[in-house]
Amino acid sequence: MFGLLNLNKPCGVTSRDVVNRVQRLVKPHKVGHAGTLDPLASGVLVVCLGPATRLIEFVQRMPKRYLATFLLGRQSETEDIEGAVTELVDPPVPTEAKIRAALPSFIGIIQQLPPAFSALKVEGQRAYDLARKGETPDLKPRPIEVHAIELIEYAYPQLTLDVRCGSGTYVRSLGRDIARALGTEAVMSALTRTEIGPFHLTQALSGDDITPQSIDRAFLPPQGALGTMPTCTVSEQEEAFLRNGRQIVRRDEGYKEVALFTTSGRLLAIVVPAGSSHWQPKIVFA
Repeated sequence: MFGLLNLNKPCGVTSRDVVNRVQRLVKPHKVGHAGTLDPLASGVLVVCLGPATRLIEFVQRMPKRYLATFLLGRQSETEDIEGAVTELVDPPVPTEAKIRAALPSFIGIIQQLPPAFSALKVEGQRAYDLARKGETPDLKPRPIEVHAIELIEYAYPQLTLDVRCGSGTYVRSLGRDIARALGTEAVMSALTRTEIGPFHLTQALSGDDITPQSIDRAFLPPQGALGTMPTCTVSEQEEAFLRNGRQIVRRDEGYKEVALFTTSGRLLAIVVPAGSSHWQPKIVFA
């Protein structure tokens, strides 16, 4: 079993819960997911099976799209409604025009302070573990990339945004910062991931409908995890070299990574440049 599943994770369960459902049905094959969704969130969860678990990092790099709803004039330690929500006293009520005017400053490469309740590690400990103990994790702002933000609906206090962003973006923190630019606060009340690269919610298998039959129907080839990575077909001799960890002669100029396929069309390896004339294997698939 060597491939991917595009699943629609339901609200109220963890990403690990969904992976465990798949794992029970495909034992002894490995199973892993590419990008955690909190229990509050739903939407696209790409699950990698068998040798494709080694492709998780490539899916995680892909751009993502979210439909996010926020409640203005409120705040919580978790920056969403999972924490204790406090309403501000007489907060400003921004107009739709002011919101639209504020959004462009959050597009592009920006600095974002991650939420205290996050899985980031601080001196070897998860930030959320420290936060739950009442400590303040020493998190630093870091660069993220937001490709686009569209206002979908606004009826105070509820604000819904369509966000396209790069890896590592905390959407609840993006809502927090947009609200602060408007002189108020916000908590995220709903989140749906609608896309990861080429994986779309409209094509996803419901996480409540995971059966051996539905897995067979929804199973996708591993090359879906490659995105726009350049590809090349190798000879049988080159295949033998790569399977033994040996380098092969390069056929390109300037690529940082190349996906290699066998003459039968099976994904064989991911290679990287070795000097100016050779490729060396980064990952070889059995």
